[in-house]
Amino acid sequence: MKMNDYVKLIDDKLNEFIQIEEPQTLFKSMKYTVTLQGKRLRPVMCLETCKILGGEIEDAIPAACAIEMLHAQTLIHDDLPCMDNDDFRRGKLTNHKVFGEAIAVLAGDALLTFAPQIISKYSETLSLSTKIRVLNEFFNYAGARGVIAGQVVDIESENNMNIDNKEKTLEYLHLHKTSDLFQLAMRTGAIIAGADDDKIDAVTEFAKNFGISFQIADDILDEISTFEQMGKTLGKDKIENKLTYVSLYGLDEAKCKLFCKLQDCRAIMEKQNLYSDIFNEIIEQIYKRVGI
Repeated sequence: MKMNDYVKLIDDKLNEFIQIEEPQTLFKSMKYTVTLQGKRLRPVMCLETCKILGGEIEDAIPAACAIEMLHAQTLIHDDLPCMDNDDFRRGKLTNHKVFGEAIAVLAGDALLTFAPQIISKYSETLSLSTKIRVLNEFFNYAGARGVIAGQVVDIESENNMNIDNKEKTLEYLHLHKTSDLFQLAMRTGAIIAGADDDKIDAVTEFAKNFGISFQIADDILDEISTFEQMGKTLGKDKIENKLTYVSLYGLDEAKCKLFCKLQDCRAIMEKQNLYSDIFNEIIEQIYKRVGI
């Protein structure tokens, strides 16, 4: 499958999985952010991992869509005035600007519980043990030791110039706030494909490096890109004195670190004799966007 084929498949399934029911405001708010036009990298990487490891794409669709719902939940809460206070996401008004803060909070909460129900209800081809394993992965990466931990450290590091070890803090922040969802996506695809531990470890390491690379690129683009390209307010990292790769290392060194991380990704897959046109295309697009 090509990238566009994956995206269309995921978009169609997301629309199918979230129907508007009572209370309608809640489900409209949930669906609003989930179905905003995006690259769908996390579900795409879940499905592609399943494919290259010998699994059936159809078996992984519910889990892939659940991961995209989880990602949408993190965006809804991240954009709130008490967090990053953003008015735009993917070129559209953020959830709380459309539905109000209270509904946005509740929509995020609802997605956090709605998403694993999609895995449980629609993963009919998976064995019970595989389904439980996938759900455990979801709860682990979605919870207090996963993306939530990353968000907490992001908040605590803002305007805090007295951090003892900024390099270690930045690594932790990017690892959990961004990389964890890529790890969840690829590990889930591998588990559904029935991959052995060596392959799961390899895709986990790939996803870890890729997720950090993705956030480094986002840090860079906050400095050099435009609203039209990114679909969100830019320059806020510097204004709010956030800890980023650019603020800590400078723009040129951040680009060097990004290049090395993405090269590590390719080396990991080559070592395992795993090849994916999709993953190569995603990496090349990141190089292109940041001008490497």
